[in-house]
Amino acid sequence: MAIAIILMGPMGCGKTTVGKILSETTGWEFIEGDDFHPEENVKKMAAGTPLNDEDRKPWLLALHDNLNERLSNNQTCILACSALKQAYRDLLGVDQKQIISVYLHGTHALIKPRLGLRKHRYMNDSLLDSQIATLEPPVDGLRIDIDLSPHEIVTEIVKQLEKVTREPTAL
Repeated sequence: MAIAIILMGPMGCGKTTVGKILSETTGWEFIEGDDFHPEENVKKMAAGTPLNDEDRKPWLLALHDNLNERLSNNQTCILACSALKQAYRDLLGVDQKQIISVYLHGTHALIKPRLGLRKHRYMNDSLLDSQIATLEPPVDGLRIDIDLSPHEIVTEIVKQLEKVTREPTAL
């Protein structure tokens, strides 16, 4: 059975970096959720304006449709998506069986300095505070602390996924 992994958390927690390494490790396709944002959202975020639920809905629906298409074609994939609220994860179809969330957990003090080390094509670093304020940490799924290196995070994800799915992850 194909599964989808959603790497979630606020900006700067490592979703894209970890997703790409996890993809290389497992052979599963990596999907950058930011690529699905409508142009209006991109403009707001680039200007430092936080998105609201109404702004996020078309984006989340597009991601939901993309995940469902892949899963119906038996394609396992990894999606980087902030998925900050439980309602967003519900809209994405996170059920912890076929669509599993992996919360990349880190403190503001750990994430903030990382933002200065990266270049995002439109995310304004000032959005971190609003994302952390919006975040509803999941009560289920996997939780990985990001105080490890990206490769160590991937190793931990693979180890925990094998326990949850009870299947080897094609390593």
